[in-house]
Amino acid sequence: MMRPSEDSPHAPVSGAQKPAWPLAAARLISRAGRFALVGGFATALQYGLLVAMVEVLDVFAVLASALSFCCSALANYLLNYYLTFQGGVQHRRALPRFVLVAALGLTINTLCFSLALAVAPYLLAQVVATLVTLVVNFVLHHFWIYREPEWNP
Repeated sequence: MMRPSEDSPHAPVSGAQKPAWPLAAARLISRAGRFALVGGFATALQYGLLVAMVEVLDVFAVLASALSFCCSALANYLLNYYLTFQGGVQHRRALPRFVLVAALGLTINTLCFSLALAVAPYLLAQVVATLVTLVVNFVLHHFWIYREPEWNP
C-alpha cells in the first residue's frame, strides 16, 4: 500500500497545518446568521413603521416606505456594528461607508417599491423591495463597511 506523499492532497494534515477555510466558513456563517437576525429585526421595524404611517397617519406610501427604511437603517447600523461585527471597526470608518450603502439601499428600495406598487398592494411591494436589496446589503456590509483582515481572510 502506498503512503500519500507530503505534497498529496490526501496527505494527513497536522493540527498546525489544518486549512483555515473551515474556520473562516464557520465565522462567515455565524456572522451571516447574526446579520439575518439583525436584518429581521430592522425589517420588522421598517414594516411596522410603514404600516403605522400608511394606515394610521395616512402618509403617502412611497414617502412612508422611504422614512421607515431610514429609521430601520439606523437600527440596523447600530445592531450590526455592536452585535454582528462586534465594533471592530471605528465609527469614523464604518459610519460613512454605512451611510453610502444605506443611501444606495434607500435608492434601490424606493425604486423597487415604486415600481412594484404600480402592480401590487403596498406590503407586497415592500416585500419585493426588501428582497432585492438583501443580498447587496450583506455583501457590502461584510466586504466593505466592516471589512477587517481577521474577518475576511
